Amino acid sequence: MRRKAGKNHRKQAEEHRLPEETGYGAEERFPAGSSFRQYIFVIRELTGREIKRKYARSYLGILWSVLNPLLSMAVMTMIFSTIFKRNIENYPIYYLTGSIFWSLFTEATNSAMTALVDNKSMLIKVRLPMEIFPLSRCFTAMTNFGYSLVAYTVMLFVSRIPFTPYMLMIFLYAGMLFLFALGVGYFLSVLYTIFGDIKHLYSIMLTLLMYASAIFYPVESTSEMMQKIIKSNPVYNYIACARKCMLEAAMPDSAQWMKLFVWSIGMFLFGKIFFHKMRNRVLQKV
Repeated sequence: MRRKAGKNHRKQAEEHRLPEETGYGAEERFPAGSSFRQYIFVIRELTGREIKRKYARSYLGILWSVLNPLLSMAVMTMIFSTIFKRNIENYPIYYLTGSIFWSLFTEATNSAMTALVDNKSMLIKVRLPMEIFPLSRCFTAMTNFGYSLVAYTVMLFVSRIPFTPYMLMIFLYAGMLFLFALGVGYFLSVLYTIFGDIKHLYSIMLTLLMYASAIFYPVESTSEMMQKIIKSNPVYNYIACARKCMLEAAMPDSAQWMKLFVWSIGMFLFGKIFFHKMRNRVLQKV
């Protein structure tokens, strides 16, 4: 009886042990025998849950991912198309290209920032890799980007822009922006668990970044100093390359290619490393 009681006591202690003590902070946190397929399954389930939650009380549901860029494009075209008519040949596509790329970045980073805090019960109770939560939020943003491309394709036909092989490059630029946003998301998700006010500071930063991304105006209409600031903005460069392949049927030069790769890979690695180094502190905070 004493042996049995001792075993039960040890079992209860094991169940109530902190995440760090049970190996929760270890690199591999799936049960033994798990595979990459399980990892993808969890990401798919979390992504589906986020999409359902986002449109839970909407009659049109996921159609808003298609309608939203079209409606915003219509409003911005009515306001700015006459102002920038001489500078921009096809303003609706110019604006829409910038808008869907900007939405991908902001949705991915904003949602990834709160991913750990929003899922703290799962983070503690379920043996899942921590990085899977910001990653699933970024995949949700990428999924919504895919739906936005439906509206984008419709507008290409309406604007009578002929198809060129260069247009396929938009998927590469979106993938590179996804990596960049994921790195930022990893970084922000850690900061948010430690310092909650980062959410408000980041919203202010996003406003500044939006105006420095030339989404609805041509860069050439600004001063030389402002042009340098805009061209040093990573998000603007992804947008500019996408516009180049869609509207000009051209590729970016080697210098711009180098910038895109450095920002994508560099930010992703920085965010990933920072995330892994801070995982134990995150588990203590949540």
